[in-house]
Amino acid sequence: MPSVLLPNTASPFAPRSPPTVVLNRTVEPWLTATLKRINRVKRPLNSAPQHMRYLTEALSAPTSLWNLCTLIVSRAPEAQLVKDSSPLVEAIQNTKLLHIQAYVVHIDFVLSHEIAFKLSAETIADLISYHKNIYLVDQEASTWQWTEKESQIKKLHEEFVQTVNKFVFRTDAIALEGIEEDGAGELLCGRSNEVKSAVMGFFCPLLPPPPKVIESARPPPTILPSSPGSNWWAPTLPSNHTIYPVDPWKVIPSSPATSDQTSPLTTTAPSQQNLWANIGLNDTMDSPVSHYSTSSPHSYYQTSQLPLPSLVAQQCNPGNTFNFGWNPSFVEPFATTF
Repeated sequence: MPSVLLPNTASPFAPRSPPTVVLNRTVEPWLTATLKRINRVKRPLNSAPQHMRYLTEALSAPTSLWNLCTLIVSRAPEAQLVKDSSPLVEAIQNTKLLHIQAYVVHIDFVLSHEIAFKLSAETIADLISYHKNIYLVDQEASTWQWTEKESQIKKLHEEFVQTVNKFVFRTDAIALEGIEEDGAGELLCGRSNEVKSAVMGFFCPLLPPPPKVIESARPPPTILPSSPGSNWWAPTLPSNHTIYPVDPWKVIPSSPATSDQTSPLTTTAPSQQNLWANIGLNDTMDSPVSHYSTSSPHSYYQTSQLPLPSLVAQQCNPGNTFNFGWNPSFVEPFATTF
């Protein structure tokens, strides 16, 4: 059913006033039969205004209270209940009936086809008293103590008072069939179970705060001390690499010597002429071509056929020696006598 605005009498903490009744021009037959059943004076009910006037007067009487449902509650907190060997005697002495009564604030047969009830002042007072003196006392006794427990209990009670005063029960207008002669009545067709479920939902439990999660202190990350002379980026040599002692003032020839002939102007010592003989074949042939070349074997073969620089030097040297000497006959024309 569509929701409509209720009159001011349905607002929280508003005093009771006559209900608002909205009828169609044609009154439904079941409503006419219901009003004739409770009509003691035998007033005429021939038009919609007559139905509306009689219904408003019947529902405005102080005794026209509807019993929506009945709750079974405790008479006292659990610590004060009577203990008896007979369950029947214990139930009679420790429980009581709490009747949830309400009065009609609005009836609409045109738009929403519903009837609205608001709790009576006596019912609101009984619910508030039970919630404060019995329900919250049991909740406080069944929970452990924490810092904000009293403030939370007070907050729960304030919210309960607001909720009870705001509660308005809406149902189909057919519920008027349960009306009696003095304007009172009760809900039929199991509608009282809906009210009972709604009222029991007002009692919120007292929940303690969740336990605080204590985070374990993590140790700071350990950083390995670095020595002053350590260098992470120092180049490393392969394990099979051999370093030969070399005099910085001597020059190593670019190719291995094939003879022991020396030139008067050569700068290579005789002891170093056999240096190339001590180096293995892998060391002499180690070149970027063998490691990084991605060409085909054919192209590598052509590259290896190129003459070495030492062979070119032999062709240019008139002395035809492997050392880079000078021919006196070539130097004489250009030499100057000192």
